[in-house]
Amino acid sequence: MSTSEESGVITVGANLEEVRQKIVQSCEAAGRDVSTVQLVAVSKTKPLELVKEAYASGQRVFGENYAQELVDKAGSIGESDVVWHFIGGLQSNKANMLVKGVMPHGTLVVETVSSLKVAKKLDNAMSEFEDKKLDIFVQVNTSGEESKSGVAPTEVAELCNQITSECERVRLKGVMTIGAPGDISCLEALATCRDEVAIALGMEVKDLGLSMGMSGDYEVAIANGSTNVRVGSTIFGARDYSNKA
Repeated sequence: MSTSEESGVITVGANLEEVRQKIVQSCEAAGRDVSTVQLVAVSKTKPLELVKEAYASGQRVFGENYAQELVDKAGSIGESDVVWHFIGGLQSNKANMLVKGVMPHGTLVVETVSSLKVAKKLDNAMSEFEDKKLDIFVQVNTSGEESKSGVAPTEVAELCNQITSECERVRLKGVMTIGAPGDISCLEALATCRDEVAIALGMEVKDLGLSMGMSGDYEVAIANGSTNVRVGSTIFGARDYSNKA
């Protein structure tokens, strides 16, 4: 991480450039086009000033874990070209607030849908945005850990089928996992889920994304086919959860 040695101030722009270069190198090593991998800069719990610094450095895609924090930042940034990825646990009663709080200020993508109930709440919330659809990912619990959210791998295809059949205003863009740190089997399991969903829905595999890989393993995730890497602390520094529930 690039910092001023004297002040210890995080240099977001330099950190971003370093991550981008590693993404390029990882794609080259895997024989992939770098345009197939999107960097989601995870700015959860970080001050607005750092998000603005990242924006000034050309970053347009950000990730947030808390619905209210995302709504507040989207309104404060006020840039219509920003794409906000919600990557935290979403309670169905906050779906309406999230959609209506973010969509007027930019684009919202929800990566953590793990039930038809939440998908329907998001679908209903999109009713006032008649010309738009909400892109979503279905979250998969690939590690089997009770502490992790997401649907079981064996249930992913059925949930995706229900969502695409019953929700008109949301658009399935892929599957997402947090996985266990350093466990390649979680990455492989998500790719298998994606393939099964493609078959079940009659879709092309290339039209379904794989959101996997974070600061500690995004290079490995790219080697295993990730199309969305969610990198936070490597860009913005360690997080402060003191004010979060």
